[in-house]
Amino acid sequence: MDFSNYYRPFPRQQQFHDSSAKYRLFGGAAGPGKTKALLFEAIFQAQALPGAETLLLRRTYPELESSLLAYFRRDVPRELYKSYSESKHVVTWKNGSITRFGYCRNENDVYQYQGAEFLFIGLDELTHFTLKQWQFLTSRNRCPIPGSFACMAGASNPGNIGHAWVKALWVDHVPPPGFERPELYDAANYDFIRAKLDDNPIYANDAAYRRTLEALPEHLRRAFLDGDWNVFAGQYFDVFDVGRHTARPEELRLEPWWPRWISIDWGFQHPSAVYWHCAVPGVSRVPGSVSREHSQAGNASSLTDHGTRGSEHVSRIVTYREFVQAGLSPRMLAQGIAERSGRERISEVFLSPDAFAHRTAEASIAEQLGDVLVANGLPRPCAADDDRIGGWQLMYQLLESDSWLITENCAKLIEGLPQLVRDTNRVEDIRKMDGDDAADAARYGLVSGGRLANLNAGVGAGLAPSGSHASGVAARFSASPPRFITGMPLGEQIARQVSAEDATSRAIHYQRLESEARRQFRPAKLPRRRG
Repeated sequence: MDFSNYYRPFPRQQQFHDSSAKYRLFGGAAGPGKTKALLFEAIFQAQALPGAETLLLRRTYPELESSLLAYFRRDVPRELYKSYSESKHVVTWKNGSITRFGYCRNENDVYQYQGAEFLFIGLDELTHFTLKQWQFLTSRNRCPIPGSFACMAGASNPGNIGHAWVKALWVDHVPPPGFERPELYDAANYDFIRAKLDDNPIYANDAAYRRTLEALPEHLRRAFLDGDWNVFAGQYFDVFDVGRHTARPEELRLEPWWPRWISIDWGFQHPSAVYWHCAVPGVSRVPGSVSREHSQAGNASSLTDHGTRGSEHVSRIVTYREFVQAGLSPRMLAQGIAERSGRERISEVFLSPDAFAHRTAEASIAEQLGDVLVANGLPRPCAADDDRIGGWQLMYQLLESDSWLITENCAKLIEGLPQLVRDTNRVEDIRKMDGDDAADAARYGLVSGGRLANLNAGVGAGLAPSGSHASGVAARFSASPPRFITGMPLGEQIARQVSAEDATSRAIHYQRLESEARRQFRPAKLPRRRG
């Protein structure tokens, strides 16, 4: 069927269609027609082989609806296909081939295609996907029809959670960390078609659109205007891996007596970012054990074993709720925090130190926040530890040791961590950039709340970050006295604070902590009556 009357590819789009590589990436700046090229590649593949199936994906349904489906409805006339199911988002072509539109919002949504076979799979905005999702989909890229050549393609700008692995495969031509069987990687299978704004005649001379891109923050301007894949060179949290360090909230069970706390990075023109954290009791890790069942099996996970890799007795921190919004007054922000906290028992609230000096009225930001929080049964905020370098290093080590887990509803934090890069003038620090509010708020929670999670036990188990700044952070944790709270079994609290492996040492530590707990919970003496 001749589609030339409906789609006339630009030269760079034609280069994408002509490529014979197994895996293609049409990537770079915003505006060169990547999404439309991906759509018509799936159509061409379906038309070339009767009875074949092709698949087009976005990460979320709203993104699918506003891009690939919108292009299909606008650019593909009804007379060119046999039918289209609005409910299933499936196109049936006149030759019997099928094109499916889908999305994979959660990490394991790709398993809905287990058992399927697709001649062609196209992923729009590929950097929104994870390496594990891509690699699973490659196993579905097959076709039993004789003479077929199964292939895949992605269209994407630089940036987002998948930037590092996409850049490695197509731009640097090396297998990225986490790539299964890296010895089987063949760079010849990966063809990168670099696209820039000037490659689309429609936008090449659009001065207004160009000015819009030029006005973006530096990292976005370099990505969207220049198509620069080195925009995140010097990525700080290169160890961060969606799937390993994230989990669906419904998979986890946080006991009500486990310590919980809140961290806040206040802002008005910039967004305020708030995170809720929970300390998970230390567990004796078994080498090679993995706790969480595959979510496709529908089983809830054992949080205390999730992703365990070592053999130490360690605690973990779960960051389980996110509230990021701009334009809120201190009292509005505090009310939003109280509403989201519900009846949870929050031990402490850590607030960015500048909020204690900054005033928008007669009271400081911290005082205004505190008045509303206290009125709602929450603690008055205290100043968070703002050791940036030590804090970043601690966050890195917690990720590296699987001691920090983030639930998938913390979308801004998960999206922002991979985009943080080193400051070229101070390589131990992270370069300030728009969108780093979430990471700052999380850092306050991990550093200042570390004692609530008993991270001094983790320090003894090799979780302490290296370097002088990090050593100071670890020392503050180690110097923290044991804390006992009501509502949590005392034996469990003591077990979390005993890291010694020798039986005699453990017994001595247990006796000491039990004695301290008895003193802490001893009823206050009644005042003596004066005669």
